[in-house]
Amino acid sequence: MNKIDENAINTLRFLSIDQVQKANSGHPGLPLGTAPLMYTIWDRFMHYNPSNSNWFNRDRFILSPGHGSALLYSMLHVAGYNLSLQDLQDFRQWGSKTPGHPEYGHTEGVDASTGPLGHGFAMAVGFAMAETMLAARYNQEGFDVVDHYTYGITSDGDLMEGVSSEAASLAGTLGLGKLIFLYDDNKISIEGSTSIAFTEDVGKRFEAYGWQVLRVASSEDVDAMTEAIKQAQADTEHPSLIIVETHIGFGSPKQDSASAHGEPLGAENVAKTKEAAGWDPKKSFYVPSDVKKYFQAKLSACKKQEAAWQSLMKKYAKAYPELAAELQARIDGKLAVDVRALEKAFAKVEKTSTREASGEVLQLLAQQVPALVGGSADLGPSNKTVLKQEGYYSPTERTGRNIHFGVREHGMGTIMNGLALHGGFVPYGGTFLVFADFLRPAIRMSALMGVGSVYVLTHDSIALGEDGPTHQPIEQAMSMRLIPNVSVYRPADALETAAAWKSACIKREQPTCLLLSRQKLPVLHAYAKAVHAGAPRGAYVLDAGQADQELQAVLLATGSEVHLALAAQAVLAKQKINVSVVSMPSWDVFDQQSTAYKNSVLPQGVSRLAIEAGVPLGWSRYTGSEDKVLGITTFGASAPGDVIYDKYGFNVKNVVKFVKKNM
Repeated sequence: MNKIDENAINTLRFLSIDQVQKANSGHPGLPLGTAPLMYTIWDRFMHYNPSNSNWFNRDRFILSPGHGSALLYSMLHVAGYNLSLQDLQDFRQWGSKTPGHPEYGHTEGVDASTGPLGHGFAMAVGFAMAETMLAARYNQEGFDVVDHYTYGITSDGDLMEGVSSEAASLAGTLGLGKLIFLYDDNKISIEGSTSIAFTEDVGKRFEAYGWQVLRVASSEDVDAMTEAIKQAQADTEHPSLIIVETHIGFGSPKQDSASAHGEPLGAENVAKTKEAAGWDPKKSFYVPSDVKKYFQAKLSACKKQEAAWQSLMKKYAKAYPELAAELQARIDGKLAVDVRALEKAFAKVEKTSTREASGEVLQLLAQQVPALVGGSADLGPSNKTVLKQEGYYSPTERTGRNIHFGVREHGMGTIMNGLALHGGFVPYGGTFLVFADFLRPAIRMSALMGVGSVYVLTHDSIALGEDGPTHQPIEQAMSMRLIPNVSVYRPADALETAAAWKSACIKREQPTCLLLSRQKLPVLHAYAKAVHAGAPRGAYVLDAGQADQELQAVLLATGSEVHLALAAQAVLAKQKINVSVVSMPSWDVFDQQSTAYKNSVLPQGVSRLAIEAGVPLGWSRYTGSEDKVLGITTFGASAPGDVIYDKYGFNVKNVVKFVKKNM
């Protein structure tokens, strides 16, 4: 290690512990131990441009153990990103650019929000997949317009989490040779030595996954890490895990102790740590002049890298105008969806499940939206998520748009987020709605980051039937609605499904959950005009009832229960009880409408009742009381779907009784 390497690494270390100490909050151990890993990646290998942190062909970097955020902020500062020393001093404070864990879209240079351990690692798999997909579709001889690596640092905690195992297994299967992780092997977790709960041979595990596994004996050996990364780059058929033996809290009095993990070192120990490295303990938030000059000198080269790529893109546009235009549109996130064309697919269809309707819509969307890619957690035939003309993504066929995620819901969700974060993709993934519980952490992170992953969640109620209560969702629909910035649709028919898919494709700053039926439902052809105008607004009057009579109640419903509401409305009309039927496929979209529109759908002074085959909790925001909700408060049962539906009171007779009781 030469002098500039040593000074730069110590700069990263001490900027990091200064942040934690000033905030009196944070994690000093990881930055002290892994600063050489961060420096080696960024100094020797990363292609980036601080002047344009979103340069599309940059290398991506993921700090999977996001609690070490102070180290990433220190690196971004010295590398020249828009992150000042004052920003570092504001670490973990209100309104700062330096929150406790890295947040995508909040701090320039942060490629993914990390914090929930394992998520960063798994999202990196999505990044690496994205690079191979785009390269295979758009690169031509002499025009490698998509050509970059995904680098990351991972930790013991990351690799204990099941989601990292799911993602690592798939990455090895897919042969993602441009995915390179350095493993911070410090053998310490919050509760003590990792030996108390984590004694496996990580290297052998990753070799079994199909990864190249390399080892570096000391985190202080920058040259050895450099050679290991070069060796990783040379293996184009396997992702690489470089196991680096590190020391948590390196150089501090708390080195190799659990107490170094998640609490400030204390002013005295900060001083001792700096003194041990030959630094002035009185200087805080200090960047030596030689380190400043060293990284400033890199900036012109960073700009030239992007300029060379931009020049290549211009030449590419002349040589391959159609491909270039398509790629640029994907980079810019531009896409158009013709919902009328989607609706035409059902012109002669009288009855179909919304999962089948979704499958038909996907075939048409694949033609309209080149960015659309996805699959399911080994449930493609059931979820209807297969793009029939688009091939399967594999080590030998990178242009395939269907992804075999395997039985890995959590991994699927995080990989989808990586694809979305990379840019150029509208990723979707399918499973049964009841298994959204496996996906929930990934859905939450996509909402937090504001990325447009699409979750296709089929078999949406007790009506799925014989598989029984383990597979019948009761609380899942409502639990999806609870997550901020998630758009949830439960369409009533094929036409509403088409509208929901269009919304999901154009909402690139929030994820969408599509809750779809297994059982066949009538297509609302008689109401097509109302559906086309109203479904995109979240809720609408499907049938206004008798125009010449006073409205006595509003019957709200979602999904399959909309048809039950219509049938009950007809019976009530014969009994001189006038009710309107409102289809409400999406609460969150409806809530965004104007007050005037909402009042036109749910008029004031009229009793509002709701029907949904799930928990009634939450519906009171529209009905005023959960007593005015026909729902389910128990688990389901195993029997044919129509039998269960009837036994749980979802029949015309019971709805009519329910309306009369609650008008």
